[in-house]
Formats: sequence, C-alpha cells, structure tokens
Amino acid sequence: MPAIIRQRDRLIGVGAPVLERYERVTFDKDLISVPDQPLAAFLCPGHPLLDSVTDLVLERHRDLLKRGCVLVDPYDRSDSVRVLVYLEHTIQDARTERSGERHAASRRMQFVELTDDGQVSDAGSAPYLDYRPLRPEERTALEPALQASWINAGLEATAITYAAQQLVPLHLAEVKARKDKLVQKTIVAVKDRLTKEIAFWDHRAEELKLQELSGRRNARLNSGQARRRADELQARLQRRLQELEEERHLSAQPPLVVGGAIVVPQCLLDRAMGTACPTDADAADRERIDRLAVAAVMEAERRLGRQPVELPHNNPGYDVESRDPAGRLLFIEVKGKATGASVVTVSRSQILTALNKLQEWILAIVPVAAERAEEPRYVRQPFAQEPEFAVTSVNYDLEKLLSKAGAPS
Repeated sequence: MPAIIRQRDRLIGVGAPVLERYERVTFDKDLISVPDQPLAAFLCPGHPLLDSVTDLVLERHRDLLKRGCVLVDPYDRSDSVRVLVYLEHTIQDARTERSGERHAASRRMQFVELTDDGQVSDAGSAPYLDYRPLRPEERTALEPALQASWINAGLEATAITYAAQQLVPLHLAEVKARKDKLVQKTIVAVKDRLTKEIAFWDHRAEELKLQELSGRRNARLNSGQARRRADELQARLQRRLQELEEERHLSAQPPLVVGGAIVVPQCLLDRAMGTACPTDADAADRERIDRLAVAAVMEAERRLGRQPVELPHNNPGYDVESRDPAGRLLFIEVKGKATGASVVTVSRSQILTALNKLQEWILAIVPVAAERAEEPRYVRQPFAQEPEFAVTSVNYDLEKLLSKAGAPS
C-alpha cells in the first residue's frame, strides 16, 4: 500500500488500520475464500482501505462532480432535458469521534430531478446506473437544449429544499426505527451479561469477607479485590448504557449538494441527430400496456392478502412495494409484454436492486392482449450476476424467463 493511503487512514481511520500489503482483496463475498488461495480482505464501506482511497479520490477530484456532466436516458421518450442533482445527507448520533465531530450514524446519497416546468421529484437510489455518457459527436446537435437558461436558475436551492422536506424525514425515520430496535436489543443483552457478573463478584466479595473475618485468607484474591471488580463492572455497565443512549439520540444534518448532471431523453437526442424516435401512438400504446400490467399485479397482490403500493413511474428499481401480513416488504418490477414479444429488457439498476434484495425482489411478467391483462407470472431470483460496468440494460429471452416463473405467491 502506498504511504499516502496509509497516512490518510491515520487521519480518518477509527478501527483497524490499513496494512502495508494485502495478498488478496475482493468486492465479492463469495470470493473471500478460494481453494488454494489466501483469504481475501473484503472491501466494503467501512473497510479502512476502501475508505482511505475514496477519501483521497474525493479530495482530488470532488470538483468534477460540481462541474457536472451530460448523460443520456435511453428509456425516456420525452422531449425535454432535466437536471439530476446529487446530495449527501448525514444523520448523526450523540457520540463524539476522536476529531471532536459527532459520529455519523448513517450517510446516504440522495438524487433529485428537476424539469423545466418546475417539477421536482425523487430520482431513486442510483438513477445514473441506467444512463450513458453523451458522446462528443452528439453534443453539438444538443447544444441549444444544453444552454437553456432554466438550467442555471438556482436549482441547487430548490433541490435542497425538496430533499429537506421530503427525503430527509424518510431517511431519519428509517435509521431511527432500525437503531431503536438494535439499541433496545443490545441494552437487554448488556444488562443480562454484566448484571450477572456484578452479582457474582458481589457474592464472591461477601464470601471472602466472611472467610477473612474467620481467619482464613485467600492468597490469590481478597474481598477488597473482588469488591473493586464488582464496582468496575458496575461502572462499565453505566458507561455502556450511556453509550447506547447516545446512539439512540439521532439528529439530521442539512443535505449538501455534491454534484449534478444534465439528463437528455433518448427521444430528444434522436430528433436532434435526425433519426426517428417512437411516435406518440407508440408511446401511448406502451403506457397502456404498462398500466394494465401494473393493475394486474396490484390485484394479484391484494388477493394474496398483501398491501401493494404503486410507486412513481420513474422509480428505478421496481414498480410496486407490497407489504405482507407479517410486515415484510416485497419489491416487484412489472414488465407488461404484448402478444408476440420475445424479449424482456431489464435495466442495470433493476438487476442490482434484485441482487441486493434476493429474497424480496420479484420480476412480474404480465402478458397483455388487446385491452386485457392476463394472470401475472412471478420470477424470483431471476439474475445470477450483475452486469458489466459499462452495461446500462440487458435483454433476456422471454420464454426462458417464463420457464422459471410461477403463479403469484
């Protein structure tokens, strides 16, 4: 490891240090242990090597995020550009780091989209995964759209206001619910373990005291030592309970803008380049099929006794959230397919969401004929691996997916 990475870890690290060298590292849990190979260090958020490298890259190149870029949304058939603003939001607890700053209980990237008509919306967890960079030969044709006056009209303040009102409360509530449950469980475990130890040493101190009064002394342990041990454990219990209470006291920091991008719809790009894009009739037909498919899935979920909620059309990972009677959430991506269709196109963000929520994510394929949607078919765990870095979407054979599908359950 270069000295600059190890030095950065000394400045920001809070746990195990960056080692001078690593034999193997991996981002994939399944590759930590490989036959005839040394164990690999698992690089994930919180690992000192990953955190140090990330901090150095941001220090040197954070200005590139502020300068922004131009991305193309291949699934958008509208004819106006929009602005994607990246924000970083932090929730702190009452604990203090070595630097004197409050401990970050959760840090999350949030994405807000703004349009030329003043609409502001949540863009989801990682919308850029489905976009591609604008090619140099395409920029000239799009120059008039990219120079629109509204793009520089104080959009950062609008994005911050929206995030503070709509996204921050959701983030805080999610972290608070998780933290409360974890802290309460930890308090019970700590009290149970330390209270038993304190009771043991209290009892042991009394036993030794009686032995000493009767003239029998223990050469290795006396009553004073046992009593000090009990008092140390009592103080430790109080400190630990105080730490846990500090973990429970959460406060939300204001969201900070860290970057942005102009997002160009594919249809606008097609027109600027002089190529054909789907007609309004095609778009209306696609919208009709999607609406019928989502309605069929919502009805199937209700019949199963679950409570489905349809999400905005631009939600990047799935279309429907459905809560079962036990409180577990299912995430359903709906694909309506007209008669004669042979391919299902799945975006990168949908595949990554499915891989991150293996047991809860469902691909629902709904055949649609004329004005009627047939019974949905559910495919669970349809994807085996994530797409390559430069891939924005993957086409899957419809028949093969249906061979793995079953009735809604």
